[in-house]
Amino acid sequence: MRELGAEIARDYEGREPVLVGALKASVVFLADLSRALPILHAIDFVELAGYGRARMGGHRRIRLLKDLDLDIRGRDVLIVEDVIDTGLTLHYLARTLELRGTRSVAAVTLLDRPYRRLVDDLPVRYVGFVVPDELYVGYGFDLDERHRELPDLRVVDLSAARPAHEPEI
Repeated sequence: MRELGAEIARDYEGREPVLVGALKASVVFLADLSRALPILHAIDFVELAGYGRARMGGHRRIRLLKDLDLDIRGRDVLIVEDVIDTGLTLHYLARTLELRGTRSVAAVTLLDRPYRRLVDDLPVRYVGFVVPDELYVGYGFDLDERHRELPDLRVVDLSAARPAHEPEI
């Protein structure tokens, strides 16, 4: 966190970026990043939902459930993501925010899976960790809205036989 905070502070020195958290999984990461960021900054949130399936050339759609409260016109925006996989959601959000007349839009993610990208043109500037294709819970990440409260990231073993179909964490 300190390394990401220092790098972002260097790049945004003399400016006051808006950290935009994508609810819900990014909340814990955003809070820790905010505390590690020694420059003035604002915080706001969006909530997005994906629907539809990409079958036989079909497109996955993204819907905005909660919009920003702040006016970001002329501001530097830093999208705070928990994990970036295909890039579809980040691409949608970055383009949506750019259309509002931002000065700049970049992204910071705790976990990155660049090998899963379906979109190439992404504003990913800061990456905590590149990780394998596993399911994580804890530190704000969930499995069916559960386990967000765990203090650290844990890998979920979906193949483990557990009572009541509970995965091993």
